[in-house]
Amino acid sequence: MKDINQSKRSFIKKSSAIGAGLMMANISTSVRAHEPEKKKPAQAGRYAHGQIVGHGDFKYKINYHWGDLDPAKTPVENSHGLAIDSKGRIILVTDSDVNNFIIYNKDGKLLDAWGTQYPGAHSVKVVNENGEDFIYIVDGGWVLDRNRTSNKWKGKWYKQSGFVSKLTIDGKLVYTLGHPMTIGIYEPGQPFQPTDIAIAPNGDLYVTDGYGSDYVIQYDSNGRYIRHWGGWQNNDSSLNLKNTHGIGVDLRDKNNPHLLISSRAERCLKQYSMSGEFLQNLELPGAYVGGPIFKGDHFYAPVCWSHINGKQAENSGFITILDKNNKVVSNPGGTEPVYKNGVLQPMQSTFDVFNHCHAVCVDDDENLYVGQWNANQVYPIKLERI
Repeated sequence: MKDINQSKRSFIKKSSAIGAGLMMANISTSVRAHEPEKKKPAQAGRYAHGQIVGHGDFKYKINYHWGDLDPAKTPVENSHGLAIDSKGRIILVTDSDVNNFIIYNKDGKLLDAWGTQYPGAHSVKVVNENGEDFIYIVDGGWVLDRNRTSNKWKGKWYKQSGFVSKLTIDGKLVYTLGHPMTIGIYEPGQPFQPTDIAIAPNGDLYVTDGYGSDYVIQYDSNGRYIRHWGGWQNNDSSLNLKNTHGIGVDLRDKNNPHLLISSRAERCLKQYSMSGEFLQNLELPGAYVGGPIFKGDHFYAPVCWSHINGKQAENSGFITILDKNNKVVSNPGGTEPVYKNGVLQPMQSTFDVFNHCHAVCVDDDENLYVGQWNANQVYPIKLERI
């Protein structure tokens, strides 16, 4: 199977190179004649089906229709979170008020859709515990107003406290982690709107409060509090977190397991020990980056916005891919990564593929599945590795 996949990738790469060469031959004189026109402002709901994206050995063909369903029967609002279970099924969580969970097979066929108990569904992780899959779902607390008079983006949401739940794979509740005020680590009225969760090999849980108070809270496998860190008011500013949107456990170096946590507003990932000691920053200039998803020696992270002209640019998301040395090797939907004297230069969207990348997962064939926020209710997109 591996040889077939490699042959397929080789053939498509050669075909793409020939096509690109012919195209460049036709346009090269006009490019020399004048500067290219400035790109028009990005619009939601793009159509990039069949386009080849990425760089180096990490290139993909976009299957824009992979996850399409009937929106009248199985809608999405935002394709907020994605995960793959032990059977290879792709699990999507969405903050639709009709269904929170949508289950696909690898071909994009709908297998199941259920749940309205998680109105702020934001992130999902699937973990196999003693041979049984469990779902951890993070509800971020932003709720679609069922009584809204308009479907325009502004004004259709209201804010409440979030929570984290552990479920069986078929949706039965195991337990819920509520507001940290109940265990005495938050003050009354202090906001709690969690955004992501990571599960360590020993079962410890790490929850990022990225829309609330920007702490990371560590619990044991039964949901008992261990410690927390982060926030905004540390004497050492490097310990602060700003929009700590995502988190992952990095096990690529078996002798040095640690956490990678996004401080999205600072456009970086921060490395911590498993007990919360700050180790270093991983700067990703230009990229409002979410949490990492690990596969082999690499990790993949969604970028919701690019930082352009000193601000978040709307509809400017992409995916960034880093190797075992934490060097960016490809940016599907973004500009090619460039290092000067070992320093990564600012990255940004190419404005022709994605709107706001919010979630990514990777299957065993190294295909990517991408979910988006605020992108005209589009379903997940598949990026087929070539």
